[in-house]
Amino acid sequence: MENTEKEPKSEKKQEKKTIPAAIKKEKQEILVRIMSTDIPGNKNIYIRFTKIKGVSFAISNAVCHILKYDKSKKIGDLTKDEIELISYTIKNINVPEFMKNRRYDFDSGKSRHLTITELDLSKEFDIKRLKKIKSYKGIRHSYGLPVRGQRTKSHFRRRGKNKVVGVKKYRGANDKKT
Repeated sequence: MENTEKEPKSEKKQEKKTIPAAIKKEKQEILVRIMSTDIPGNKNIYIRFTKIKGVSFAISNAVCHILKYDKSKKIGDLTKDEIELISYTIKNINVPEFMKNRRYDFDSGKSRHLTITELDLSKEFDIKRLKKIKSYKGIRHSYGLPVRGQRTKSHFRRRGKNKVVGVKKYRGANDKKT
């Protein structure tokens, strides 16, 4: 009886091994890499282009319009040539100046659209320049305080290593009253 019981189990195991492989191919999550950003392939291109740093909904819409892609097209359906074309278009996008994220650059005076590392570096250099000239915003950055006029009475009260300023603990909190 033991031999007959083992044989059907092995057949069931073989069936289970073959079926999940087919299911995994359907459910397998595809990651598409565009401009050094991993993007899940199960959503449409209009929404997922915004995962790339420096690409807003307006720029995403402009890329779809320039390349004449349907906004509801899945990002996993793109070919390698299309991905290269998309990255080239985002880097060299031709949109009105008001849509660009770096208008009237401090160094060159021209409007540009920056993405990913260029955007991070330019932001970092701008903050360093503000600190160097000791402007109000630069001083606020150096002290770690809010720069854009937020109130500080109840928020932004952390100093040092996550210590809250202005709060004292009662020494006898752990002692029980008798």
